[in-house]
Amino acid sequence: MKTPVQNLLGLDWPVIQGPFGGGSTVKLTALVSNLGGLGSFGAYMMTPDAIASTIAEIKAATSKPFNINLWVSDHDPGGLKLSPEEFDQAFALYEPFYKQFGLDKPAPPKASYHPRFEDQVEVILETRPPVFSFVFGIPSTSILSECRTRGIVTVGAATTLPEAEALDTAGVDCIIASGFEAAGHRPSFLARAEDSLMGTMALPRVVASKINTPVIPAGGIADGEGVRAALQLGAGAAQIGTAFFACEESGASELQRAALFDQRARTSKLTRAFSGRLARGIPNRTMLEMEKLQGRLPPFPVHSWFMAKIRAAALTAGDPDWVSLYGGQAAALVKHRAAADLMKNITGGL
Repeated sequence: MKTPVQNLLGLDWPVIQGPFGGGSTVKLTALVSNLGGLGSFGAYMMTPDAIASTIAEIKAATSKPFNINLWVSDHDPGGLKLSPEEFDQAFALYEPFYKQFGLDKPAPPKASYHPRFEDQVEVILETRPPVFSFVFGIPSTSILSECRTRGIVTVGAATTLPEAEALDTAGVDCIIASGFEAAGHRPSFLARAEDSLMGTMALPRVVASKINTPVIPAGGIADGEGVRAALQLGAGAAQIGTAFFACEESGASELQRAALFDQRARTSKLTRAFSGRLARGIPNRTMLEMEKLQGRLPPFPVHSWFMAKIRAAALTAGDPDWVSLYGGQAAALVKHRAAADLMKNITGGL
């Protein structure tokens, strides 16, 4: 029998592929959806035009439900824009690493360091993807109302009970309960991420005991056994990120994928080194060097903007020490290189 979450999202299987910005692809999203799960595309780094084009491509590749994910909060205090003087001061921190890769000082962006959520979400309302998920906050009442009117299922993310209660009050359709084991960013929005570290065993159960909105656990789930455990605890579906990120259909680089299949994946750490916001990844020199500068680095997304140039150069040079190696605490369980094989593993025992 299908769970209420499966019926709400239109899924054959209670499996949600976690969205990842910079690592999402139309191919992976459509493949997971075509196999009966919910394929997801992390679009928070994309311009509105690029999002519209991507949604059109996904619709052409699958007739099944899929999910587009955005960040409600697109900058931290001080991260909206920098004066010329502030830009120069910030670049001085990164200059030694730019020189290491032979990079010149970049020109400041003409508009902003990150696309505006307000512009991105207009595309969601216009193109009507089946599912719209969001992190780092709650869209306005008018946006959520428009989603309901247009038949778009809304999915918010919580890292604490108060955040889940806020999402419930706002009237979202589902809540992702993201445990601190999860790879990537901690999408906390009511308190510091460092103060919002509940685990996947406790958070979904606590949330489900207090609210009626369906809860979907995420974090530390990488295989069929993990999904079955989540279902046995009362979940209607489970979200998997790292295991799908490791698959060849994702947009992960060979350096990122290689790290998930070797000894490095045994260890993960929470850090602000990659983007300026707290995220879980595999330790490398980026963490070491940026954490030395803690308290001096500019906020998100300015730090992420400067680091993007270094990451691109490192990828070209084949240097994993300067790539954002996102990975969760269950990364050592990763074993499938093809998303179809991973889906077969997950659904085989359900």
